Amino acid sequence: MPINLTKGQKVDLTKGNPSLKNILVGLGWDVNAFDSGADFDLDASAFLCGATGKCPTEKEFVFYGNLEHTSGAVKHMGDNLTGAGEGDDEEIQIDLTKIPENIEKIAFTVTIYDAEGRRQNFGQVSNAYIRIVDESTGTELIRYDLGEDFSIETAVVVGELYKHNGNWKFNAIGSGFQGGLAALCGHYGIQVA
Repeated sequence: MPINLTKGQKVDLTKGNPSLKNILVGLGWDVNAFDSGADFDLDASAFLCGATGKCPTEKEFVFYGNLEHTSGAVKHMGDNLTGAGEGDDEEIQIDLTKIPENIEKIAFTVTIYDAEGRRQNFGQVSNAYIRIVDESTGTELIRYDLGEDFSIETAVVVGELYKHNGNWKFNAIGSGFQGGLAALCGHYGIQVA
């Protein structure tokens, strides 16, 4: 039975499960039943951050344009352009044993591609969630449903894995940003063209 988190809640991942090595981070959403004239293309990303809360280099930004971190610790499983169908819309694999020593936090975000041009925002998205699955058993460990408390935001920090006293924990964040992916990149210290 997975632990269902609420916003701001933190939970241990590895303390009570020291053999946990490979996890799958699944992100999913539905688009509300109205037509903005264009498909909704939501994109999941991962920012690997050091002690400062920033990415050491742009290589620590894993997204549809950079699917795998050089360490092999974080792999994005590919861009879903429509979000149609059941289950996870995008997935990111994490190998906890390969995360570089200088990385203390991995933030998982979802942004709306070309939100401004398509006049779209998270107020038009429902049933958004993040879940963490133990890949060796297929067991869902954690689930966080974001709820419907977004309106004009075009980017959301959904949650983060972080290291605490040598163990990995998960924090349900659920905070929205305006300015899409560029705003998130700025927040995590990535320069965008």
